[in-house]
Amino acid sequence: MIDRRRHSSIIDIRSYRGPDCDTDHYLVVAKLREILAVRKQAAQKFDGERFNPRKLNDLGVKEKYQIEIRNRFAALENLNDDENVNRAWENIEENIKTSAKNSLGLHEWKQHRPDLR
Repeated sequence: MIDRRRHSSIIDIRSYRGPDCDTDHYLVVAKLREILAVRKQAAQKFDGERFNPRKLNDLGVKEKYQIEIRNRFAALENLNDDENVNRAWENIEENIKTSAKNSLGLHEWKQHRPDLR
């Protein structure tokens, strides 16, 4: 009824004689367990920089970040209006990332590995 490759996925299987379906077959109900595989490479791959937003709880760091953002956006106001929209967005994005990197620093990731016992 099921191939050998998936026979370990069957939890429970039962046949019921009671339901009348105008056929000489019996109703079969099975409970299956499925395990989905996740590619580890795709889950761990991240090319961008992650900043440490927890440092914003410190008032000194928060004020430094606010001042740096204000200064960078004040410089953007002097740009001409004929500039390409995509280039303007790239400037804004770059200013935010640079300010965050200078003020907050990068988030340090710790590798969590289960103890092998």
